[in-house]
Order: sequence, then C-alpha cells, then structure tokens
Amino acid sequence: MPNNEKERIKTTLKEHGFKLTKQRLSLIEILLEEDRYVTATYVYNKMSEIYDGISYDTIYRNLYTLHEIGVVEETTLDGEMQYMIACSDHHHHHFICDNCGMVKVIHYCPVDEWQKEIPGAKIKGHKIELYGLCSSCQND
Repeated sequence: MPNNEKERIKTTLKEHGFKLTKQRLSLIEILLEEDRYVTATYVYNKMSEIYDGISYDTIYRNLYTLHEIGVVEETTLDGEMQYMIACSDHHHHHFICDNCGMVKVIHYCPVDEWQKEIPGAKIKGHKIELYGLCSSCQND
C-alpha cells in the first residue's frame, strides 16, 4: 500500500477533526489494498476478521464520512453502493469492468467539448464512468 497515500488520508482526517482510530485506519488499509470498488459488505466482512463484534452500521457510517471529506469515492454497481479510495492527484474518469470490478483510469475528459454544446450554461462538476468488460473477462 502506498505509504504517502495513507499519510495524505491521515492528514485529511486530522484536518476535518476526525480521530485516527485503529478501526478507521484498518478500514482505510482495506480500501487501499483494493484496486477496485468494493461494497460495504465486503469491507464489513474484512473488518469482522480483525474486530470481533464490529457493526455494519459502524462500517457504513465511516464510509459515508470518508466520502463526505473526499477520501473515498462512491459509485453504484449492480444496484449497490460501492467504494474505493479517491484519486486525488489529478482529474480523471474511470472504466469499470462489470465482471471483475477492475478499475482503469481514463485521463481524457470530454467536458470542454460538451460545454460547447450548451452555450451559456456553466458546468460546475461531473463524474464520468464507463462500464464494460476488461480484456481478461472478454477472454473467459
């Protein structure tokens, strides 16, 4: 897991007044180990291996908080909210494999072209996700 990423997240938590609890840091480590979106249930199952008696509510509240402060990105896949550590170093979009969940960064952003289609409007934000099958899953 990238140590500088973990330190960036710790700094963000401190800046927003959140404690660096063992449970919160474990949750962050689980997300850092994954290179894809995962469900709250996945995180809960992993956390349950470490912390006996941890509640699903605790996991969900922490994921919600981490999303609110920009540490975690969320998306809906197969009708379920899923999470991953937010990419913070540059603006980009994602391709997400419908089968294995692999996430690939797409650096091109078409919003400037789209802005030309709506003169006078001001785009304040956007999120673009492309879905399909990665090359490995197409060959299965």
